Amino acid sequence: MATQLDLQEQEQLDSLKAFWKQYGNLITWTVIAALAVFAGWNGWKYWQREQGFKAGALYEELDRAVAAGNAERVQRALSDLQAKFPKTVFAEQGALLAAKMQFDKGQLDAARAALTWLADNGTQDEARTIARLRLAALQSAAKQYDEALKTLEAAKAAGFEALVADRRGDVLLAQGKTAEARAAYQAAWAGMEATLDYRRVVDAKLTALGAAPAPAAVPVAASAAVAASAGASK
Repeated sequence: MATQLDLQEQEQLDSLKAFWKQYGNLITWTVIAALAVFAGWNGWKYWQREQGFKAGALYEELDRAVAAGNAERVQRALSDLQAKFPKTVFAEQGALLAAKMQFDKGQLDAARAALTWLADNGTQDEARTIARLRLAALQSAAKQYDEALKTLEAAKAAGFEALVADRRGDVLLAQGKTAEARAAYQAAWAGMEATLDYRRVVDAKLTALGAAPAPAAVPVAASAAVAASAGASK
């Protein structure tokens, strides 16, 4: 009986040896590759966390410089963000923050450079579109109307269509193209929610052009209720 068990064990051992001889290298390299991928993924996540931490620290420095009104420190911090962490949300938000301060201080070339960088290098479509909206305003103010319209053509983020149309209307109006500006404002007004405060600004622009939007139609039931109420009060 013991001999039979020994023979069975030997057969199993021989089968295992044969299997490992045929597939051992493949299994070993597969395991090594899986471990390498796992280690690489952990390393990548760690590197991302480190990058985010460092980028966040630079953004805080930029934010403090803006609060202090220190234009030199703002530009230095923004340049570091752009050079070291260009694909982070901190670099995108930093460009918008810096551009606003630079505009407020009359540093139009610096503001234009910050917005152009974001429009060309931002990873988020929304951030790129916001940059282009603001950049188009600067270009229009500098009477670079064709450049402004070209900038707006590239502003494609979903949900921003009405704001892009409104800014296009501003540029066209500055060019003296009243009819085209009116059409752009009408598209902007139609594309905005009725509850949106900014819609009243577009309404005012259309009114100034002699194209005030028609008031919303009052439902028939509501009209009857108002008439009945008026009759009862007499």
